[in-house]
Amino acid sequence: MTPFWAEVLGTMILIIIGAGVCAGANLTKSYAKDAGWIVITLAWGLGVTLGVFAVGSISGAHLNPAVTIGLAFAGAFDWSQVPSYIAAQMIGAILGAAIIYLQYLPHWRATEDPGTKLGVFATGPAIPHSFSNLLSEIIGTFVLLLGLQFIGANEFTEGLNPIAVGLLIVAIGMALGGTTGYAINPARDLGPRIAHAILPISGKGPSNWGYAWVPVVGPILGGSLGALFHQAFFLGEMTMTFWFVLAATVVVLLIALAISPKNQDAAIQAANEPTKARL
Repeated sequence: MTPFWAEVLGTMILIIIGAGVCAGANLTKSYAKDAGWIVITLAWGLGVTLGVFAVGSISGAHLNPAVTIGLAFAGAFDWSQVPSYIAAQMIGAILGAAIIYLQYLPHWRATEDPGTKLGVFATGPAIPHSFSNLLSEIIGTFVLLLGLQFIGANEFTEGLNPIAVGLLIVAIGMALGGTTGYAINPARDLGPRIAHAILPISGKGPSNWGYAWVPVVGPILGGSLGALFHQAFFLGEMTMTFWFVLAATVVVLLIALAISPKNQDAAIQAANEPTKARL
């Protein structure tokens, strides 16, 4: 198997488990309905673990454009391979979401709320606020890349690294995921969101493209910063790239602040609408 197809397969496995638990915990007639946030974060962590076990020896199991780009910025991955890895991750994410659509085929009609259906596929903010939502994704993915490099710098018994990575995902979800549903992975959100838009899901609403830039831009910025921060402060290899990415992050955050709702009460009221997306 080539690294391209390994990334397709690994990302597909991740989405099957992750989107699958979102469907089980949210769709009306599912036996797992209302299983809760702990179940969701555990399943996402196990999905990452399984994906890394499956293809880690072939492609390195990035399964995430933010990881691929962050490692490239830090000099740990060849930039020439970045486009093919990201393409593979997107294909895998769309395929995984399509499989979950088929798995829960009769459940879409039985679930009335369009936002709940979208929440199976894509993330959404608990309180819509562009600056805060973007910052949440930046922080979460910063911690992800930093944590991945901490794990990689330590000796583990053979075969335990994927478990450590999965536990890192669970920890990020439990600690930081309650604000936006913690995409921390552009492919994880954008791929299934595309699937939601094109699949014939009964009673679906819009795919909330107005929010879709947040779980793409935030993880890319946060992941790149995390990788470069580790390189600069743990390995002592400070580069101008770190300052460039930091400056770009500040600029994007300022833009997000400018377009954020000025009335927090209105934002909270919007978050309480029954059609809001849930993870």
